[in-house]
Amino acid sequence: MKKLIAGTAIALTCVAGTSAIAGSHSVSACLITKTETNPFFVKMKEGAQQAAEANGVELSSFSGKFDTDVEAQTAAIETCIANGAKGILITPAQSAAVVPAVQRAREAGLLVIALDTPLEPIEAADATFATDNFLAGQLIGQWAAGTLGDAAADANIAFLDLDVSQPSVGVLRDQGFMDGFGIDTKDVGKWGDEDDARIVGHDVTQGTPEGGRKAMENLLAINPDINVVYAINEPAAAGGWEAMKAMGMNADDILITGVDGGCAGVRDVEAGVIDATSQQYPLKMAALGIEAIAKFAADGSLPENTPGKAFFDTGVALITDNPVEGVPSISVAEGLELCWG
Repeated sequence: MKKLIAGTAIALTCVAGTSAIAGSHSVSACLITKTETNPFFVKMKEGAQQAAEANGVELSSFSGKFDTDVEAQTAAIETCIANGAKGILITPAQSAAVVPAVQRAREAGLLVIALDTPLEPIEAADATFATDNFLAGQLIGQWAAGTLGDAAADANIAFLDLDVSQPSVGVLRDQGFMDGFGIDTKDVGKWGDEDDARIVGHDVTQGTPEGGRKAMENLLAINPDINVVYAINEPAAAGGWEAMKAMGMNADDILITGVDGGCAGVRDVEAGVIDATSQQYPLKMAALGIEAIAKFAADGSLPENTPGKAFFDTGVALITDNPVEGVPSISVAEGLELCWG
């Protein structure tokens, strides 16, 4: 076996808005991300800027200092309303807490599109452009179970989650992994109520390497025989592995998977630090979001969901060089062609 940790990327604090193009444009839009340094959001901003330039939209960008900085996002939304923006793209810091500010924006006539992380309820936004996060988790869960084979029945699984507030993106990936691995999720709308004996426990990481390391140390204190690890994102996964390595654990005895598909994460798959990751496409999310705002400004039309889903699915692909029959995947080489950061 190898290592298995699942990942997601997240963070926030409001900084000064930056204009992608000159202020002479009649249509303006805002991009509000969780942080400005996380490669996932850097790529998202790149996609928004490219689409803004192509569609004659003036773009202002805002970000937070940490993943759950609701105050920063709320302030950014109020600024966008005051500045007369036609639409907002937002990766919500906390899926429910930011909803009142989003509602004020919609009442003021702005189109609000959630990127990556759905609001709670999802209908609080006009649209959501995102990875199918449940499917992203499900793919790595299926891959892990298939890789273990009969040994999956005796696995010791650590869950490195995002935050105690359980934002929707973290719940979806966590519960998707469980479903793929064959664990009864009980209430699929939250994690932590499951009674499967294979679950060592849940701890939170804030999506950072340091958080992943500390969370793994806590879980190893409960059971030092962990051999399967789910993490909210690749940085947390890498931190979790550092804690396991410090304990003298053998990489060949652990499975690690991830969600995100940033270039650093895919290179970790190439190096054997992570065995498989579900790749998502932030540039596409943001570019399509700006196009939707431009269309809304032109004729009032609203984005449509992917048939059969409550959001527009921007795609996900499992990356591994050790494929499992029946679980669709692409190679590490292909993942490196599509990665970001």
